[in-house]
Amino acid sequence: MSRPLSILWFRRDLRFSDHPALAKAATRGPVLALFVIDPALMGPAGLPRRAFLIRTLRDMDRRLQALGAQLVVQQGRPEQVVPEVAMRVRATEVHVSADFGPYGTKRDQRVAAALGSVPLVQTGSPYAVSPHRLTTVTGQPYKVFTPYFRAWSRHGWPTPASSDPQRVNWVAVPGNRLPDEPIVPPSILLPPAGEDAANEAWWRFRTECLSRYSDTRDRPDLDVTSRISAYLHLGVLHPRTLLSALGPEDERFMTELAWREFYASVLWAWPQSARSSFDARMSGLLAEQGPDAEARFEAWREGRTGYPIVDAGMRQLRAEAWMHNRVRMLVASFLVKDLHLDWRRGARYFMRHLVDGDLASNQHGWQWVAGTGTDASPYFRIFNPVTQSRRFDPEGVYIRRWIPELRAAPVVYVHEPWRSPTPLDYVPRIVDHAVERKRSLAVYAALRRDATPPT
Repeated sequence: MSRPLSILWFRRDLRFSDHPALAKAATRGPVLALFVIDPALMGPAGLPRRAFLIRTLRDMDRRLQALGAQLVVQQGRPEQVVPEVAMRVRATEVHVSADFGPYGTKRDQRVAAALGSVPLVQTGSPYAVSPHRLTTVTGQPYKVFTPYFRAWSRHGWPTPASSDPQRVNWVAVPGNRLPDEPIVPPSILLPPAGEDAANEAWWRFRTECLSRYSDTRDRPDLDVTSRISAYLHLGVLHPRTLLSALGPEDERFMTELAWREFYASVLWAWPQSARSSFDARMSGLLAEQGPDAEARFEAWREGRTGYPIVDAGMRQLRAEAWMHNRVRMLVASFLVKDLHLDWRRGARYFMRHLVDGDLASNQHGWQWVAGTGTDASPYFRIFNPVTQSRRFDPEGVYIRRWIPELRAAPVVYVHEPWRSPTPLDYVPRIVDHAVERKRSLAVYAALRRDATPPT
């Protein structure tokens, strides 16, 4: 009798090293590698994410072919595709990394039901600490990051899993073909795909930038961040792998990894927060609408607001499908609190254009800025684009990189071109930040006051 065959259904775990589900499947016998292109997930994703995904799958298939196998790629609804493949190859188990997202949780329930007697075995997850594991002393999910981070640090995580693809008995299925890669404009520079590229990026950051991370992480002009967010999103790198290489002196970088896991925990506990205000008091926040609002959104989207640091960030997004994290906060604050537009519009735009677009981090990052999220006292935080620009891009290096119109501008005016005594070839600012800041403070204060019940 032939040995039982297992399917390893890859999702947000597109790697072979440090892969608990792969290690588990390999102990059962021969393994078939499967990926399902799910239209429910591919539809909302923009070209950069779809292209990067296909390139990553091609790299996985190349590595499997070197081992005499291949990656089986099927398109369709997983609750139909996975049972069909399992029946065709007579699989006795389907192995996965657990998914805690709102869609992924329900999808896996449907797949498990459709598989019938074939178990869906969940081992590991995309996180160092899975979203459901940490609760307060009263048994409730955490709503505030600082106590979550303390609990996360105390909880810890296992060492990287031993999963050597060369020691797996892979199964090849003839007739499979990877889909064509969507055409991305050549002006968009995506990161190199694949596990080797991800490990190289991580090694380069560790050796060249990590020791200075606390001092330089907010400086978009220095280009010294890790640039591994796209790999983390697809699971080409696992955060546990990164954490195993960090020490107490790297707590600042560990905190950034913890923010990612905190937001995943919030989304797991409150799935509605992907689409609506986490703070119910802010649900009545009305965004401006009409032709003027649309014109302002278009100016923000195209990087022509007249505020150089904002425009530089939006142009970087269009060119690299990525944006420096400090600048992400600045452009988000500008959309919500200077232009008075709905944070969800900005969040959707980011998800369409970011190669690292992650639902939990993106939506809750936007809510943190908008004052509708988990932050305890957020509404009065309104980023001043000029102050931020002077502080984190003091010589205007980042601005000049993305706004050629200002490359010859003196540094004294590169942050505030409207103050130049000589007209500069640059768009006028569409709003006055000082005026719009006062408007936002008044609106948020009134909304919180009216929504707060009397004591």
